[in-house]
Parts: sequence; C-alpha cells; structure tokens
Amino acid sequence: MPATPKPPAAADAAARRKAGRHRGEGQWAVGHFTPLNGNEQFKKDDDGLNVRTRIETIYSKTGFDSIDPADLRGRMRWWGLYTQRRPGIDGGKTAVLEDAELDDKFFMLRVRIDGGRLTTGQLRVIGEISQEFARGTADLTDRQNIQYHWIRIEDVPEIWRRLEAVGLSTTEACGDTPRVILGSPVAGIAEDEILDGTPAIDEIHRRFVGNPDFSNLPRKFKSAVSGSPLLDVAHEINDVAFVGVRHPEYGPGFDVWVGGGLSTNPKIGVRLGAWVPLPEVPDVFGAVIGIFRDYGYRRLRTRARLKFLVADWGAERFREVLEKEYLGRPLLDGPGPEVPVERWRDHVGVHRQKDGRYYVGFAPRVGRVDGSTLTKIAELAEEHGSGRLRTTAEQKMIVLDVEEDRVESLTAGLEALDLRVSPSPFRRGTMACTGIEFCKIAIVETKARGASLIDELERRLPEFDEPLTINLNGCPNACARIQVADIGLKGQLVLDDDGNQVEGYQVHLGGALGLAAGFGRKVRGLKVTSDGLPDYVERVLRRYLEQRTDGERFAAWTARAAEEDLS
Repeated sequence: MPATPKPPAAADAAARRKAGRHRGEGQWAVGHFTPLNGNEQFKKDDDGLNVRTRIETIYSKTGFDSIDPADLRGRMRWWGLYTQRRPGIDGGKTAVLEDAELDDKFFMLRVRIDGGRLTTGQLRVIGEISQEFARGTADLTDRQNIQYHWIRIEDVPEIWRRLEAVGLSTTEACGDTPRVILGSPVAGIAEDEILDGTPAIDEIHRRFVGNPDFSNLPRKFKSAVSGSPLLDVAHEINDVAFVGVRHPEYGPGFDVWVGGGLSTNPKIGVRLGAWVPLPEVPDVFGAVIGIFRDYGYRRLRTRARLKFLVADWGAERFREVLEKEYLGRPLLDGPGPEVPVERWRDHVGVHRQKDGRYYVGFAPRVGRVDGSTLTKIAELAEEHGSGRLRTTAEQKMIVLDVEEDRVESLTAGLEALDLRVSPSPFRRGTMACTGIEFCKIAIVETKARGASLIDELERRLPEFDEPLTINLNGCPNACARIQVADIGLKGQLVLDDDGNQVEGYQVHLGGALGLAAGFGRKVRGLKVTSDGLPDYVERVLRRYLEQRTDGERFAAWTARAAEEDLS
C-alpha cells in the first residue's frame, strides 16, 4: 500500500531536517568533507599555498586580466594579497556591486611581522619597496603588520625576493590560515616582564605557518603570545592567546584563552583555566588550531570562526577535547592574569629596559606612515639604538636599546618626522582601519577622518589628559576594534539635517579590553555625520569632564550617564 502523502509544509520541514543531517556544520571531525560553499570548494580544489607558483610563472608575466577568479579573490590571500577598491566608488555602492566591479587592478600586500620584531635592515627594505612599488604607501596595522597598496601583480615576485632576502615574508598573512602571531613588542627587554614568549612564537611559526596540514582552516585564525603584565596583545579578542602569569607552585608560564573575536558578532575570549609552561606553548597552540580545523564550522562563512564553536561547547568541553583528543594528557590548572598597573598598553614613551638601556615608543597618526618615513625611522634607530625595532598591536612603533644619553636626540629626530613620543591622548588613542580609500567592503573614509579628528580635538581640548581610545571603522567588520573602544565609530551612511545621505558613523561607547573587557553601550539611534564628528566627540568629552567622579574612567562614566548626555 503506498505511503500517505505528507502535507507540503510537513514535507518541506522533513526535507530541511534531512538536508541538515546531511550537511551538518561542515565539520571534518564528524565526517562532513563535502564542500558546502564556494570558499570551501576552491580550497578543496587546490591549496592556497600553491598559488605562489602561478603568480611567479604565469600571472606576473601575463598580467592582472589573466588571473583565475578563484585565485584572484581566494587563494592569493594565502600570500598576503587582496584586490583593492577601484577609486571613485562611493560607499552606497559597496553592497550593490559585484567583486569584479569593485576590483581595481592593484593589490594590498600585507607583510607579516610575527611578534612585531624588525631590524633596521628589514625596515629599510620595507620602506624602499614602498617607494618603488607601492606609491609610497605603508600602514602600521593593529596586528603588528605593515600593509602596502597599489601593488601590481607584475612586481610581486621581485617584492617577495627582496623581503625574503632579509628574513620577512607575506606567507599566510591573509586567508583561512594561521595569521601573524601577536607578541609583546617589549618581549625580552621590559623590566616588568613575567617571561619572554619569543621562543614559543618562533617555534609556532616554524611548525605551523606555511604547513599544508594547517593551510585549510574554516576561516582566519588569530593568535597572541605575551608575557607582559600590561596585557599588550589584545588577548581577549584572539582565537587563542597565551597570557603571562605566575603559578604559585610552578612559577612563570601562560594562561590560555580561546574563542575571542569581534566583527558583527563580537565575543570576548574565555579562560580554559589551564597553565602552560613556555616549552609547551607550541604543542597547545597546535592542539587548538587542530580543533578549529577539524571541528570548526565550514557551512556558513558567518559562523566559521573558533568563537562560535567555543560559545556552543563552553570552556569545559573545549578543554576536555583539547586534552583527550589532541594533547593526550591533562593540563595543569593555573591562575588568571592580574590587573595591569598601567592604563595604556601601547608602550609609547621612554621606558627603562632591564639591561639599563631604554626603549622609545612613538605614535604616528592612525598608523599611517609612508616608505620615506620608514627608511628615516630605520636610520634613526640604527644611529641611536642597536638596530632593533618593534611594531605594536596599537598601530605604534618602538625603537629598542637606546643609551640614556641618546634618548633626547632620538626623540627630537622622531618628533621632526611628526612621530610623537609624548603624544596627546587623542593622537595616542585613535586608531583607524583602511577605510573606503582602499577597502572593497568599506562604506566610509577612516584614515583621513581620524587624522583630522586628532587635530581638531587637540585644538579644542588641549588640557584633556585622560587615557581614551577612539576607534574608526569603515564598515561593521570591526577591524579597528570599535566594540572595545571608549568611543567606537562604525562607518555607515546616515542622513544629515537636510535629509541627504552622507558618510557617518554609528556610535558605541564605553567598550574596553583588560580584565574588565566588554562591549560597552550602544545608545539606540546614536549616529553622527562625518562632518559633525568633532563636535560630537568634543561635546561628550566635556560632559564627561563635568560629571566624572574622582578617578572615574570614561568607560565607567558612559555606563551610568543619562542617554541625553551621550548624544
């Protein structure tokens, strides 16, 4: 007897359940190897690392128009290359046009700088490449990298040759890979350091970067290792982070955090409660990235970050899988990090090293420098230090190993380049992403807007001396960490007083990193035009100064302030 036909709604529901059982979340560990989207398909078709050969032997000779689309907008990211935005396309068209319409025939190229460590020779080469191949562009990022723009595909092999000749690379600077490993920029030199994580960063890089076993992850994988008590690598928003702590029985080691990240679904990382000694950090890193590769969600790109798996599993289960399936042994329990004694985490200023010399941190405007400036910084660092520099996770830079009698001369040289060693809170605390100038997903301008905002605030509020972070982002993806800034500005199109659609920002207030990390307060409907931004920030900061209690930070004030005082 034939089965009774199901009603259409019931049949549709049953079909969806069946499809769901078949697809799952695309997790390899449960047998879901069939690619469920275009990104997973092109990675299965050919490992992203393999595109280098085609760039060197084909595309650099036959030009931009010869590049296979799966390489152009996919695999080339494995070697630090993104297509950049075609000039003249306004933010209203960002979500409307196809990639091919947004693409310029030039690239952004990201130089990978693990731990932020540079020599003057390396920085000089970076500066020379900028001037010769990138129209002078070179931005310091909040992941310790340096980014070029206006790169032609024809020039990429020569750029790689020059970078690699001085020990630098662009390997897996982008893509679904283990990206740059953040490290304390004062590792091994700071007087207050708990321990130096540099050996772990080097071993992680050796074992996992450029390794085909880990070159097809569900999506990007961000990591950090720091033994600084200042918590200077934004550990709370990395996929995995190792934070320096002192175990009461075993001494210095690392506290393990997993599952942090921002973008449109921000999450603060969670502690696993595990203490790891320095030699074991690479093994634990490998175990965490293995879990992400095998159990990470691959069906939807919007859920293909470790933070979603951690949120679903919880810290206890994640640690159990880590220990039983990947390490084969339990980890020791350990303490969490202590509250930092300083409110700035960027190492800007003049600081004594443990060897008696000094390091000097300085602030460009919103991370924007240029090739000529970088070569001059290299010359100053070579003249006044030992040839070592660092980039920071706050778009800043540091010269190491400066003798006391050379500090004043170095400072004067940096200031002459408009690189402030004693910057205002506005210069020191303002960050900006690439923005609409080059980024294909951006909606508004950020770098120039951030630089002009600094100038306006310094003019209007010259006596303001509280630590303050102002982060500008060109789209909702939070590359500039808008949700964890005192004043976070998310780029979008808004209406001005005359009803015209113009560039502007949605305002987030009172976000923070540190042991009181959180996403602050978003006041409903609180938006500001780009032109009105200086007026708004001045207004809200004056209210803060009028209403704050003794020692009250801006973020704490925003949490209790009336909505009308925040608008």
